[in-house]
Amino acid sequence: MTQSAFISGCESLILSADERRFLRDADPWGFILFGRNIESPDQVRALVSSFRECVGRENAPVLIDQEGGRVQRLRPPHWASYPSAALFGQLDQKIPGKGIQAAFMGARLMAHDLLALGITVDCLPVLDVPVQNTTKAIGDRAYGDTPQAVAKLGKAAADGLMSGGVLPVVKHMPGHGRAVVDSHVELPRVSATLADLAVHDFAAFKPLADFPFGMTAHVVFEAIDPDRPATLSLEVISTVIRHEIGFQGLLMSDDISMGALQSDLSDRTTDAIRAGCDIVLHCNGLMDEMLCVAANVPQLDGLALDRANKALASRREPDVIDESQLRDEFAAMLASVRWEA
Repeated sequence: MTQSAFISGCESLILSADERRFLRDADPWGFILFGRNIESPDQVRALVSSFRECVGRENAPVLIDQEGGRVQRLRPPHWASYPSAALFGQLDQKIPGKGIQAAFMGARLMAHDLLALGITVDCLPVLDVPVQNTTKAIGDRAYGDTPQAVAKLGKAAADGLMSGGVLPVVKHMPGHGRAVVDSHVELPRVSATLADLAVHDFAAFKPLADFPFGMTAHVVFEAIDPDRPATLSLEVISTVIRHEIGFQGLLMSDDISMGALQSDLSDRTTDAIRAGCDIVLHCNGLMDEMLCVAANVPQLDGLALDRANKALASRREPDVIDESQLRDEFAAMLASVRWEA
């Protein structure tokens, strides 16, 4: 069966009989895990294996948001805690070059944690460049407040994941840093000029345009398309993400069930595909919504399938590390900057 152009979550720690039937029939391209799905290493490994067993693909991608700071689904006591992206920026300002090293190290160690569970894609790095008085939804998830700092630190993190056999997802294209409301709850609107967006927001993504995966932002950019958020906008995706930024990898929507998108779920699903998203991401694990998304996405084919296959083929075997030594080096590097686990 041809894969369907969506990524699915699930409701709990194990797949129910209904979820197994749904996944076998719908055959989503990939899967995503959240805190509700995580209890212990053995449980997570079993759930990941169940996903792949349902669709009969050993390489079916399993995603997670493991950024560090506020956004890390794997947490103590079973997994290490990692700092937010902002700390790497602070370290790099204090000791130039050290923040880049630390961002790479942290991501390499996160990749080690993820790959041990069978998780092969991490929704990191966040390349949003914040401005003053914007929503805390991004906040310390940002590496800095200039596109240059964000790009170099984000690239270090992406490289760290790749070196550990885990694929990064560059997000949130073409930039979430100016949002004054949380897109999990309502739709942000950005009134900045196209010239200001190009030099401040879009510029952070250009140096990472050749990475395999990207994720859209549920943000309206009034200078480009005043009627539709980037996820649903052909104009934003074609002229900015694909042309201005130059991203040619697999483009997935941000979570299609978020509060920023107010239209009917079936409409927003078809609109995201029509606008140019290759894959629709659905995260909350609610069966009625999953059925709706599955019924409204196409089979993955053509250029979208080519992008998906190319992205998965870019994953390589992890470089050999001495995990204990690397963790000690990472801790020593962070010791010069205060942070809370």
